[in-house]
Amino acid sequence: MNASNRLISVDVFRGLTIAAMVLVNYPGSYENTYSFLEHSHWNGMSPPDFIFPFFIFIVGVSIALSFTKQIDAEKPRKEMVKKILIRFLEIWAIGLFIHFLPDLNFSFWDYFGVLQRIAQVYLVCALLFLFTNWKTQIYIFSGILLGYWITMSFIPTNDFVAGTLEPGKNFSVWFDRLFFSSETLGKHGWNSEGLYSTFPAIASGIAGVLAGKFIVSKKMSEKTLIWLFTAGALSVIAGAIWDWQFPINKKVWTSSFVLYTSGWASIVLAISMWLIDFNEYKNNLFARAGIIFGMNAIMVYMMADVFETIYKYSHIHDLIYFGLTDLGMAAPNASLIWALISVGSCFLVAYFLFRMKLFIKL
Repeated sequence: MNASNRLISVDVFRGLTIAAMVLVNYPGSYENTYSFLEHSHWNGMSPPDFIFPFFIFIVGVSIALSFTKQIDAEKPRKEMVKKILIRFLEIWAIGLFIHFLPDLNFSFWDYFGVLQRIAQVYLVCALLFLFTNWKTQIYIFSGILLGYWITMSFIPTNDFVAGTLEPGKNFSVWFDRLFFSSETLGKHGWNSEGLYSTFPAIASGIAGVLAGKFIVSKKMSEKTLIWLFTAGALSVIAGAIWDWQFPINKKVWTSSFVLYTSGWASIVLAISMWLIDFNEYKNNLFARAGIIFGMNAIMVYMMADVFETIYKYSHIHDLIYFGLTDLGMAAPNASLIWALISVGSCFLVAYFLFRMKLFIKL
């Protein structure tokens, strides 16, 4: 595959993932949501638990595809590093600002969140792509997973025995509290997007980088898809086996979670490439929606929070959600309808930007 040829499947993958993220994060009521739209309470997997690691994985793939193109065009590395730093700061700052909504209360600063984690993963993975080779990246990937497993499973502290993996009582939380007060780590005194658990999230990004490098180096062929599918299947199996000792857990982003979700991401990417880039099923409703969402993914996520603020302050949310339940609709159905309204609102913005050919690279 020529690095300059755009993989439409990557845009579709990214777009449908961000749409699913909005659907799950902005229901009519968190207390009245269908179980298949809820994250796992602790260990184990539910459908929404795949969304964030899938997005992180596709960030890694996009890094490999984009920077390969820039390197082939002989773009100065210093200029690329500058743009990486600027993009990191933009995404991180937007994530920080979102936490101030809707009250704009600047008395509490929340340094952690989805966009902050995406920014950190992007920064590290982009720099690794520019300054290390694939072998070094595999070593770093393996080192992060093994190091995280060792610290989380075998190192005790004054607060808990080695291997404790409970909410608020594990090595990741203990590490975060070395640098941040409990008050800045969220209402429970810990944060699922905290500092220490960002390291395995970076490993998820590296997995995407490696997949992207493989796609570029091996050209676009059915053999490439078979290798992506096979590697993904083996990663899923490895993650499932590791789950016996180090449980799959999104909240602390365990090493088994990285392998399991990265494996499924690779499988889904291979299937997407086969359907969209090989067989050109790119004009159906889902593919088109994915492309529209995917071309401005970070902007869509930011607008979801803005819309939620507007709808709640203007009481549109209450009017629709409680209006539906007052008419006799089951609360989970009303909650789902509101979530679809949130997705639809974001789609309108994404569609406008797409039609105007405005692609905001945040």
